[in-house]
Amino acid sequence: MERHARGTAWAIATPHTVATEAGAAAFERGGNAIDAALAAAVTLAVSYPHNCGVGGDLFALVQRPDGDAIAINASGRAPAGIDPVAVRAGHGTAMPEHGPDPITVPGAVSGWAALHREGARLPWSEPLGGAIALARGGVTVSRSLAEMLELHADRFVADPGLSSIFFDDGRPLVRGELFRQDALADTLDALAAEGPPALYGGSVGERYVAGLCARGSSLTLDDLAGHRADIVPPLIGRYRDLDLRVIPPNNQGFALLEILGIVERLGLDPDPLGSDAGAVALAFLAAGRDRDRYLADPEAMRVHVSTLLDDGHLAGLADEVRGSISPAAVPSFHGTGDTIALVTADREGWAVSLIQSLFDGFGAGILEPDTGIVAHNRGACFTLEPGHPNELGPGKRPAHTLMPVLVHRDGRLAAVAGTMGGHAQPHINAQNLFRAFDLGMSAVDAVAAPRFTVWDEPDGPLALAEGLVPADAVARLVGSGFRVDRVRDVDETVGHSHMILVAPDGAFDVGTDPRADGGALASS
Repeated sequence: MERHARGTAWAIATPHTVATEAGAAAFERGGNAIDAALAAAVTLAVSYPHNCGVGGDLFALVQRPDGDAIAINASGRAPAGIDPVAVRAGHGTAMPEHGPDPITVPGAVSGWAALHREGARLPWSEPLGGAIALARGGVTVSRSLAEMLELHADRFVADPGLSSIFFDDGRPLVRGELFRQDALADTLDALAAEGPPALYGGSVGERYVAGLCARGSSLTLDDLAGHRADIVPPLIGRYRDLDLRVIPPNNQGFALLEILGIVERLGLDPDPLGSDAGAVALAFLAAGRDRDRYLADPEAMRVHVSTLLDDGHLAGLADEVRGSISPAAVPSFHGTGDTIALVTADREGWAVSLIQSLFDGFGAGILEPDTGIVAHNRGACFTLEPGHPNELGPGKRPAHTLMPVLVHRDGRLAAVAGTMGGHAQPHINAQNLFRAFDLGMSAVDAVAAPRFTVWDEPDGPLALAEGLVPADAVARLVGSGFRVDRVRDVDETVGHSHMILVAPDGAFDVGTDPRADGGALASS
């Protein structure tokens, strides 16, 4: 399957070929970009089970044919019965990454339903039917899944649910081997027949929380029944002649707008590997620290996002970039950012940027055997620091990393973009947008180009740079105070991205990332 495609009727890119094919089939059956996104998303819940699934969260931006855009926030809340004091007693000020404590309400299914209601043409059960057949018939282990199983085999094999599906007599499955998920197929069957209530208060939810309760989780059926996806206006920011739409808090989308504002304000060379690579990296770091200070459930945030994007605040961030960099007081939480992004668009004017995730690889490391659902660990994004706006609390949504992007120029849709990469998603999206709009690259060249991400560490800032990042760019990162760790030439640790560029005549240029297992398709 192509990583790069051009067309005018429709376009799709996802991180797995079977999901791209499922979305293309939805288009061919008369569906629109919403139907294609749903088919791909549900298929990925089966074929990319380490990165996303029924037990995860979802965010999406939807472009309507009338030119309006909406944001879907389908992130779940912490259980009402969570006890921060008890969690702090066991873990200090850092949230545990795995196990029962970071499990929050799964929102992905509510996001699928919200997306379907927004304008799908095909029946709700149709995308689920294909995923059910795939779960029962089996799908082969992808490169990404095989690497994840090998990397964390000791932890995953200890979980009975994961071990029963992804291991053969204690050996992790390898690329190309077949795995089946019969219990997950039964869950998807119930969702197809009963809709989301099967999970949010129904029989699937009952069995899911019973299994998690036995593992020490405080999640209850009431927590599930009380969940709703929110439809909200996107947050809009300006970069040169572009208008960018992201999702407002509890989403980190504003950090991308801060980065773009800093780069423009300082007049930096936008080539991520160019003469100002070190300053661009400092802009990433400044926006990330700002996110870590302020981002939380919007009901708990003490500084409104509009203040974080006003001229005075951006000027202060720009000053940070001009000044010296000191080590972070608290290191940022890396996570592995195991997530999927997908993008779709059609000539009628529908477009979708959708991201769904378990957060870490296989989330909390718990597959509930009776339902086949892998529990996410999104609660690991909370902090246990007393008084912080993102402090763990009953019924709170955590600060969230998943950030779809829509780009408009002169009121016309110009790009649909998304990436995986955890807390580094603003860095990755910024590099892709710089390359597409400032450097004029094609969609596939923009997402495939060598890149880096930055992180805060107690001993100073760290940059993860792919092996193909030129030595002079690495030297500029070092000169700006970064310790640089090299990863492989093409490495999933710096995310995998997908992008559709929309020409003024409506033609689509779509590219998918070589770091993933997917493809891009377009039709004329």
